[in-house]
Amino acid sequence: MAYIELRQVSKRFGDVTAVDRLDLDIAEGECVAMLGPSGCGKTTTLRMVAGFEDLDDGEIRVGGKLLSSKREKFYLPPEQRNFGMVFQAFAVWPHLSVFENVAFPLRVRKLPKTEIIARTEEALKHTNLLSAARGSPDDLSGGGKQRVALARALAIRPDVMLLDEPLSSLDPHFREEMRFEIKDLQRRFGFSILYVTHDQSEAMALSDRILIMRAGVVQQIGTPLEVYGSPANRFVFEFIGLSCFLQAGLTSSGMQIGGMNCAWPGALAPPGALVAAGTGILAARPTEIDFVGEGGVRGTVARKAYLGETIDYRVLVGDAEVRVQKTRRVPGPAIGDSCGLNFVRPQWYPAD
Repeated sequence: MAYIELRQVSKRFGDVTAVDRLDLDIAEGECVAMLGPSGCGKTTTLRMVAGFEDLDDGEIRVGGKLLSSKREKFYLPPEQRNFGMVFQAFAVWPHLSVFENVAFPLRVRKLPKTEIIARTEEALKHTNLLSAARGSPDDLSGGGKQRVALARALAIRPDVMLLDEPLSSLDPHFREEMRFEIKDLQRRFGFSILYVTHDQSEAMALSDRILIMRAGVVQQIGTPLEVYGSPANRFVFEFIGLSCFLQAGLTSSGMQIGGMNCAWPGALAPPGALVAAGTGILAARPTEIDFVGEGGVRGTVARKAYLGETIDYRVLVGDAEVRVQKTRRVPGPAIGDSCGLNFVRPQWYPAD
């Protein structure tokens, strides 16, 4: 059953439609990450859920309670929504101790002193900050400051946690560490999360489902495995993970890539509609292209780079370049070698 409900939600800024008739259900305790290029509408959506932006159309409910509705002419202010928010900027106050930073929203709500102390200490405990409670946030690392922001959001015991690029200003080590901490906190407290990020690996690691947007329109909603393995369209295929796209001339018996004629190797045959059109786009993941000694699409290795556990190959098929990635433990061709390419799970799209 849906806990957070967005129905036909739209937002316009002048002539620009930032979010166009968005429908989204989020279950209680579920984490949904919103991905997309800059300007796609994901942060605007988060701000409408938070109450920082009103809707131009549609409605938003949480736990069955109406928060915003254009039709009903209803708008609940942000301070009455009981949502925890964490932003890209750490937003900690250096003149206040770590304890007082976390306690601040509770003091604003004028809770009893004993409850403020209990809630603040609980939030600090669960974010591993109790030992730093009396110190200044300036004495903490970037990851520590972001923990303060998380603790402050937890202290109000939120119904929903809204996270807007919360880890993007951290270095890679702290970013990975904080991913696990956020997921652990979600499991412990059971709140729902709406998470905005540009980082695909972050979305894959944290979310139960991923929503991908483009120009204000949802392109696909699914589990990380679904959006990666079964992309709804070419945009999703290109946006999630590494990808290769090859323009191909098509006939009933084969294709031409980069000026090279190729027979149909294995499962590579395109849909009949593309063959009839005489052209199409062959799409593949670099990790889902294998080297074969005989057959396959023939090419020549132009470049080879070691990337730790992975070797990155650039293979020329005529004048077209194909990127292939294989584990370093699998022997592969050398620069200048002729090779065959087997496309394990190709996708076909109409030509540009």
